[in-house]
Amino acid sequence: MTPARFHRLRRVLERRQPDLTVLLEDVHKAHNLSAIVRSSDAAGVFEVHAVASDSLTMSRLRSAGVDKWVKVNAYETLESAASALRDEGKRLLAAHPAEDAVDFRAVDFTVPTAILFGQEKDGLTQDALAQIDGLLKIPMMGFVGSLNVSVAAALILFEAQRQRRDAGLYDKSRLHPAIFQKTLFEWAHPKVADYCRQKGRPYPRLGPDGELIDFTATI
Repeated sequence: MTPARFHRLRRVLERRQPDLTVLLEDVHKAHNLSAIVRSSDAAGVFEVHAVASDSLTMSRLRSAGVDKWVKVNAYETLESAASALRDEGKRLLAAHPAEDAVDFRAVDFTVPTAILFGQEKDGLTQDALAQIDGLLKIPMMGFVGSLNVSVAAALILFEAQRQRRDAGLYDKSRLHPAIFQKTLFEWAHPKVADYCRQKGRPYPRLGPDGELIDFTATI
């Protein structure tokens, strides 16, 4: 771990947004999962949430990984995922081309928000739509009625990024200090973090350039 890399990790983590996230309902194609996680990383999303109703989708979620930079939390039901996000104070908006849906560019994404995207072929289920607080749409001027889910996610996430950048929400860390320090250590020293977790031991302290302090006391 060089000082330059450590400080780059710190700068990226300082821009992570704890109150902007994505919730996926049975998005199961590996290339779509990876693309959405990558767009989430680019928009500064701290973690992604996903509902997986089968073991294959769950496995793909766990391997979708830019994933070492954006944690993917998996749930068995949409209801449990929605409940967890509401407990964190987030509203739940769904990307869905309905008559009463609002143009995504007219929505305020500077407030705590989870954006829900549905399965590639059939979109969102009625159970999912029953959980939401509002609908988003991407206006279409051609023959097609909708975009690929990963493309739709990228468009909406980058609008959220634009709004949050203009509002100064990337200017300083918004993560809880304990979460920030824990995540920074895991990004900078993943093997040491794995070792400490396996042994049930606390992480060593980090020096100003990411160096380990008192590591021998942890072994």
